Amino acid sequence: QVQLVESGGGLVQPGGSLRLSCKASGMIFRLYAMGWYRQAPGKQRESVAVITSDGSTNYADSAKGRFTISRDNTKNTLYLQMNSLKPEDTAVYYCNARLDSKYEYWGQGLQVTVSS
Repeated sequence: QVQLVESGGGLVQPGGSLRLSCKASGMIFRLYAMGWYRQAPGKQRESVAVITSDGSTNYADSAKGRFTISRDNTKNTLYLQMNSLKPEDTAVYYCNARLDSKYEYWGQGLQVTVSS
């Protein structure tokens, strides 16, 4: 079965950096568009960044210039490098995999807290 396992979250001070990872298994990783989403308390889940199977990227306005999404198809792993973190980046971050409109999978989510 498909599994998406996130890691790398935690507590960081404002201005700091974190690198999230999402290890995929049970799927042909290179075929999938991958993305990072987040959900803050009391808010809807929102897209942070996505990367297509051919490497094209798209970012939410809030992430542009600070976050970088990347993938390593040899390791079946998705990354999100987050720099210049702000308290408003505090949320549960989810890894997403999507193929066409038929197949979609989510990771379990991991907490990112930006606080002094």
